[in-house]
Amino acid sequence: MLIAACGELLSRELDAAAVTPPEGTPLGALAGTVRDMARAYADDGFTFFAGGDLVNALAAFSYGSGWLHFGLAYGLLVLPGKKPAACPFAGHTQILPPALAAKLDEKTRRYARLLDTACASVVPAPEPETAGGMFARRIILIGACYAQGGKYSLSTGAQEEALARFSYGHGWLDAGVRTGLLTLTGNREIFTI
Repeated sequence: MLIAACGELLSRELDAAAVTPPEGTPLGALAGTVRDMARAYADDGFTFFAGGDLVNALAAFSYGSGWLHFGLAYGLLVLPGKKPAACPFAGHTQILPPALAAKLDEKTRRYARLLDTACASVVPAPEPETAGGMFARRIILIGACYAQGGKYSLSTGAQEEALARFSYGHGWLDAGVRTGLLTLTGNREIFTI
């Protein structure tokens, strides 16, 4: 998918997303936070894109998509009348110009390390056999799966896809920490809390 199309998809879904918990409740506040974080990353992505920074635009749109898809999966947000779209990088990701190769390589490898560190730095917060505990384990699994998928993409030379996967997976973990489903065991500085 083209990077601009990725941002447009994220923006459309955010515009359509409704908060499901009642306003003024703790879950309503969490839903607002998740939607606001996804929107902030979408806005950042468009700012990067407008400035010609396609590497950071791709990372921001993918990260924001992770936040949005977390909110949909957790039931904090809903897309009325339709299922959420597939992850925006499920197909072929736009190949960036050769002039961005060094920046893409540095950021992709750094984000691979960050996601590995993030996966190793969280544990489920709720009791294991509760619905919250099961969803928390799912969040960690999603982070680990996108770390593995990103590493595979990196090994095949698909750096753009790898960066998208690392960013998306970290978005899920970040949202899990921010909503209290995951507890940090270290490396607090790599999460937005």
